[in-house]
Amino acid sequence: MDKTAQTSKTGRLLALDILRGITIAGMILVNNPGSWGHIYAPLRHASWNGLTPTDLVFPFFMFIMGISTYFSLRKYDFTLTGKCLWKIVRRSVVIFLIGMFIAWFGLFLRGVLSGKTFSDAVFNFDHIRILGVMPRLGICYGVGAISALLLKKKALPWFTAALLAVYTIILLTGNGFEFSDNNVISIIDHKVLGPAHMYSDTIDGVTLKFDPEGLLSTLPSIAHMLIGFMCGGLISSTKDNNLRINKLFIVGTILTFSGFLLSYGLPVNKKIWSPTFVLTTCGLAASFLGLLIWIIDIRGYRKWCRFFEAFGINPLFMYCLGAILSIITGAVKIPWNGVESGMISIKGWLYQGVLIPVCGDNTTLASLLFAVIFVLVNWLIGLILYKKQIYIKI
Repeated sequence: MDKTAQTSKTGRLLALDILRGITIAGMILVNNPGSWGHIYAPLRHASWNGLTPTDLVFPFFMFIMGISTYFSLRKYDFTLTGKCLWKIVRRSVVIFLIGMFIAWFGLFLRGVLSGKTFSDAVFNFDHIRILGVMPRLGICYGVGAISALLLKKKALPWFTAALLAVYTIILLTGNGFEFSDNNVISIIDHKVLGPAHMYSDTIDGVTLKFDPEGLLSTLPSIAHMLIGFMCGGLISSTKDNNLRINKLFIVGTILTFSGFLLSYGLPVNKKIWSPTFVLTTCGLAASFLGLLIWIIDIRGYRKWCRFFEAFGINPLFMYCLGAILSIITGAVKIPWNGVESGMISIKGWLYQGVLIPVCGDNTTLASLLFAVIFVLVNWLIGLILYKKQIYIKI
């Protein structure tokens, strides 16, 4: 096998598509257990400080978005023209609004099914969550892409480091590592967004309105995306995949060790998107991408990864599809005698009525099987699009 650049038939770096597909499949898997009360430890987010495999999927996708942004802006010669600016702003707004639509759709469907009038359900904005995964992606893409175009290449690493440094100072002076209403992140979100539009989290029996995709923690997320952007530059600087993986492993090792070493003073924490979380997850993502390039694009071992390619070519659409299907299966109810009310959600029926008996009352295994089945349903839809070469750009 030729050890220079081996790419897919479309000219794309196949390993990048596969990493993107792995993260989307992972996001759908961890977001859709049969029961949130019965989950294997690796499939849980860290309750506060710490890092689990589940905590890697979103930051990996943010890192990949940075790389993809580098590739997409290359056609504009990294010049902020009117056409380029319009494309960035339009895409940012679309991604943000899709996230808002998903949040609204959940409230709408549950409202209609609970007996609200259609009008009341449509205009049920009192408790809609404003921020979330898609809104964060939209904001980080827009701000990150424009920043990358406005700043000189040599200034970009310094700007990224400055974002992380400023955020570190804010955390250290504003109780940023404390899960409480006194946390500066929570204070800002309460004042700007309002508690009715924030995520509720429970840690050690304490429930607070604390949004893991809050406004202030968007700052390090932008830095996160820019690190991916700069890694995109490393990949594009050569067509020799051996050099690519060498650079990625070097950067990945430096970032990962920096994150872990600094974690003694600045804990790794996804819910506040701590600077050490940025460094560690970007480092792991860079190293993992290097490994995939070696396996897929150099050694040519591709058969195993076809499953993830169906997720990787339409990533944002597949994520949104999973979110919509999750809302529908969790809200729509069907008759079932196994519960006192006589009605149960589609999700509840599959989990309680089918999978738990099959698993011999092993509720945690049944919960995992539900998540796997849910991923497979989404994959089948993605596979149809993949075979028909339908690419839905968001």
